[in-house]
Amino acid sequence: MSDWSWTPPAESGISVRMQAAGEVSLELAELPAADGSTDRLALCVHGFPELNFSWRYQMPLLSAAGWRVWAPNLRGYGASDRPQGVAAYHLDRLIGDLVGLIDASGAKEVLLIAHDWGAIISWQFAIRRARPLVGLVIMNVPHPHVFARELKTWAQLKRSWYVYFFQLPGLPERVFGRDHAAGVARAICNMAVDKSAFPRAVLDVYRKAAARPGALTAMINYYRSMVRSGSNKPTGDGRIETPTLMIWGEEDTALGIGCSQGTEAYCPDFEIHRLPGVSHWVQQEAPDRVNAILAGWIERFRR
Repeated sequence: MSDWSWTPPAESGISVRMQAAGEVSLELAELPAADGSTDRLALCVHGFPELNFSWRYQMPLLSAAGWRVWAPNLRGYGASDRPQGVAAYHLDRLIGDLVGLIDASGAKEVLLIAHDWGAIISWQFAIRRARPLVGLVIMNVPHPHVFARELKTWAQLKRSWYVYFFQLPGLPERVFGRDHAAGVARAICNMAVDKSAFPRAVLDVYRKAAARPGALTAMINYYRSMVRSGSNKPTGDGRIETPTLMIWGEEDTALGIGCSQGTEAYCPDFEIHRLPGVSHWVQQEAPDRVNAILAGWIERFRR
């Protein structure tokens, strides 16, 4: 299909197809487990303004470790369904998409790996126990209780300015969409520390996906829905019994280092690795370091 948001190299073994997930169909990059097993699923969930393409370095590692790997494009992204209206991007519906994928996979064990907006969804998925998880991996997004604490500081409030900018009608789409979504490429490159990790060919994948009709509105509607509904506010005690790994690039310009601190109060089985000199785009900018941490941590699940 020529409409895919990217074409994996043939030698990668990664294929792309559509997958029904509850009320939507999502563009899915998948890689079978190297050992042929199908009952263990590693579900990799991307953030804004990215795609499942952002997991290209982690998918082979997970496959080699015996996990069937699914990396969806979230609703509104790439060739995935793009429902209309802010309400279609409420956190409850995004969690429902992950539930739909997990149920469709038939997997008996699920490892949830997430970054940025994918991590916002995945924290709440785990807190609500939407489906059983054997492990949770979070990259550069705070637990909702920790973020609520940090948002009371002027330093983090300043870093989060763009969330409030995104509430404006139409203007964010014009700013980011001008010149075939050049603003998306700029946002990624400007935040990166090692800009060589984002050559033009990589940035063009994200640009082209964001330039699709209606894509930017859908992507920004995640933020509009979150602010209007307050759906990411802390609920209950926020406790997560699932073993949890956090990987944090310390040079994140959107989220201060305080956002990584205090998570262990909510996750009794918790491990954190902070990567100095690495930006928000941690799994793409430092794939070797991220993969080494990930490989070591998932050893606990080896059969």
